[in-house]
Order: sequence, then structure tokens, then C-alpha cells
Amino acid sequence: MGTYFAKQEDLTRKWFLINAEGKSLGRLAAEAAKILRGKNKPIFTPNVDCGDHVIIVNADKCVLTGNNKSEELIYRHSGYPGGLKSISRAKMMEATPTKAVMKAVRGMLPHNKLGDATIKKLRVYAGPDHGQEAQKPEEFTF
Repeated sequence: MGTYFAKQEDLTRKWFLINAEGKSLGRLAAEAAKILRGKNKPIFTPNVDCGDHVIIVNADKCVLTGNNKSEELIYRHSGYPGGLKSISRAKMMEATPTKAVMKAVRGMLPHNKLGDATIKKLRVYAGPDHGQEAQKPEEFTF
């Protein structure tokens, strides 16, 4: 008997709902990345996108622990000389919490085409309401 390799046509995708209220940003991002990759499934194959869809609600109530609030900077570059911009993680959480959570989850995914396809299955909302009621997501707690 050989090793099983998952194929796209054999996969069934589920929807998971994660409530970020009171959760640490790093632990939240790690759990979401694990579900998005499919590492929680026994049929996990590293080169196949076999993960599920994830909805994160209450992203504005996610907490930063330790010195992440004041010290850690997030950088972006426009591509032009002198175009380096930086913002602290705490200010980004205050201004755009959905973007901060997306960036944290994206950092825990592969930085290639597989990661680009995987991040498209993530939806982040600042409040408790989301637009995916039709998919009947399961509540996920960690």
C-alpha cells in the first residue's frame, strides 16, 4: 500500500466560524492558518490546498499581549525610493483590525502560489455580523 496523496476532486470543504473576542492575535492567527492549510485533517498533503474556509468575527476585540503593542512595527514599501512606511501593530489594530488579522494569518501561510490560493478562503469581520449565513459555518473554539 502506497502513500495517500489528496486530490482536488476528492476534497470536501467546510466552513468554520471563529470568535476572536478576548483571543490573542498570534494564537488566533495560528489556529486559522492551520484550518486554512488543512493540517487538522488526516488527508493533509503539503502541496495541495486541502483546507477549509474560515470566518473570523469580532476582530476588533482581539487582544495583543506582551510588548507587541508598542514595539513591533509593520512595514510596507511602495516600490519607489523613500517609500518605506511603518506603523505599530497596536495602531493598525485600532485603525483597521480586519487588515491586521489578515496580515497576521497571511504571515503564517506559505509565501507562494499555494498561500495566495489559501488566503482567499479567509473572511475577517470587525463586528459580530458576517455575510456567510447561507454556508452554515460551524463554531470553532480553541
